Amino acid sequence: MVQLGKFEKYLIEEFFDDYRAGDMTHRTFTRRVAFITGSMTAASAAMLLVGCTPEEVPRSTDPMPTPSPSSSTAGNGTSTSGAVPGATSPLSVPEGTQGITTSTVTFPSGGTDISGYLARQEAAAAGPAVMICHENRGLTPHIQDVARRFAKAGYSALALDLLSREGGTAGMDPDAVPGALTRAGAPRHVGDFAAAFDYLAAQDFVDPARIGMNGYCFGGGITWQAATELSGLKATAAFYGPAPDLNRVPGIKAAVFGVYAERDQRITGAMPALRDALAATSVTHQLTVYPGVDHAFHNDTGERYNEAQATAAWNDTMAWCGQHL
Repeated sequence: MVQLGKFEKYLIEEFFDDYRAGDMTHRTFTRRVAFITGSMTAASAAMLLVGCTPEEVPRSTDPMPTPSPSSSTAGNGTSTSGAVPGATSPLSVPEGTQGITTSTVTFPSGGTDISGYLARQEAAAAGPAVMICHENRGLTPHIQDVARRFAKAGYSALALDLLSREGGTAGMDPDAVPGALTRAGAPRHVGDFAAAFDYLAAQDFVDPARIGMNGYCFGGGITWQAATELSGLKATAAFYGPAPDLNRVPGIKAAVFGVYAERDQRITGAMPALRDALAATSVTHQLTVYPGVDHAFHNDTGERYNEAQATAAWNDTMAWCGQHL
């Protein structure tokens, strides 16, 4: 029987929901599961496990999909000037906005250089900083936009490309990105954020005692896990990500904020166990369920974006960071 890790299971279930909802083709769903599991036999078993019928799964003798290099400019480097492609949020901050400087920075982690997109206000004194963990799509223009939103609010924001070792998100087949992220493993990703923390703490525009973290979907799960491991974090905000191991919750030092969607029963349905684990500790926390919305409702380049609740969640995040960073 196929054995799926927490993040593999999380992503395959998410893609199954998208497939069932008609937001993802059968071909794309199959390719992504195959890249995550590593073989067509394992892909078939995983697809059956999440609810596919036998007629929907590939045969074990079917060839593995071949990744196609992407021609996208969505990853390493800065976005082109102007509005973010597909962005519909009134909160969007275009590249080139006056008073905000952006750049691609690199720093060492695990014996190699990691790339990140840094956005901050020009000529700012030392102040708070936020590390941002992207969704399962990798570092995209939307996540770079989120970094600029933080910068506009007065934070130095560093959005990592967790696929830097693989050459960066921009050059990868989008269907292969989730598999590359799960194959790398959460410990590597948390290690990269530990290195990013050290990088930010050494910058003269950052107060090292005021560094937080923010993440979305897959990145929300990495944010929760980082909260249990990085003792220097002051505050975190995780948007609809899988919970950390509950036995690690008492070790959290940061003030943690969790964003959940009412209709996202896959994630929100499991949230009460995390809420109870946090309530049994002295950890400063707030878990908020936003009404009438589904998973990924904050991403204004996606089909599930909801302006009213996304704005409310962002404003609540700003209030949380303002209070605890």
